[in-house]
This record gives sequence, C-alpha cells and structure tokens, in this order.
Amino acid sequence: LQTLSLAKYRVLSKEPATKTVSNGDRFMVNDSFTSKLYRFRIQTISSSKETDDQRAATQSKIEGDRKPQIEAAIVRVMKSRRILEHNNLVIEVMEQLAHRFSPAPADIKSRIESLIEREFLHRDETNQKLYRYVA
Repeated sequence: LQTLSLAKYRVLSKEPATKTVSNGDRFMVNDSFTSKLYRFRIQTISSSKETDDQRAATQSKIEGDRKPQIEAAIVRVMKSRRILEHNNLVIEVMEQLAHRFSPAPADIKSRIESLIEREFLHRDETNQKLYRYVA
C-alpha cells in the first residue's frame, strides 16, 4: 500500500498524509490520478534490510533445501551408470543441477558420504575412487 500511495504514481490516497504506514491509516482510490502512459511500473519500497542473523538463517535453509536435490541427482546418475569414478560422478551431478543452482564439489562429496552411510552406494573394494550403486 505504501508504494501505491506515496511513490511517483499515487494510485491511492492516504489519510493522514505521512510517509509511514500505521494500523489506523485509511486508504482510498485516488479519483484524480491520471497518467500519460498506458502502462506504468510501480516501484517497490523495501521495508528493511536483512540482518546478518536473518541472512545466515536464510542461507542455512537454502543449503538444507538443496541437500535432497543433490542426493536425488547422485542417485539418478548412479542408477543409470551403476559404477562410476568420483570425479565423473561429481561432473555429471553438477551438469544435472546446473539449471537449478551450482553445487560446490565439497557439498556433493558430503552427500555421497551420506548415501554411502545409508547404503545407497558403496565404494569398490579394489579402487576406492569407484562408487557402486546398490539396487
């Protein structure tokens, strides 16, 4: 409401005419509003900046949401290949997830270790760089 009543294009009128919005303010359609433009863009006003704590919480939530996506990509690749070397697995997972986000190789490695612990994958006995998919 603040952008519609206080910005460049005042589509709404506000009582009292202050720059802040409170619970008791009243908004009405501005009948005297006119514009030369057929379409115009209403700019947004950011209420507050994100604090460091909020930024850290957001980042941890994003990382938590990405973990299942990384694991799903690893399982998809390993289901199709059955046996794959570590570097090739990381490359294929990064290619699959490139259109969503760019995962760090360390994140992929930690998700591989998690899948090994949960027995979706296991390392080859002779070559520790090879992973085998457990069906």
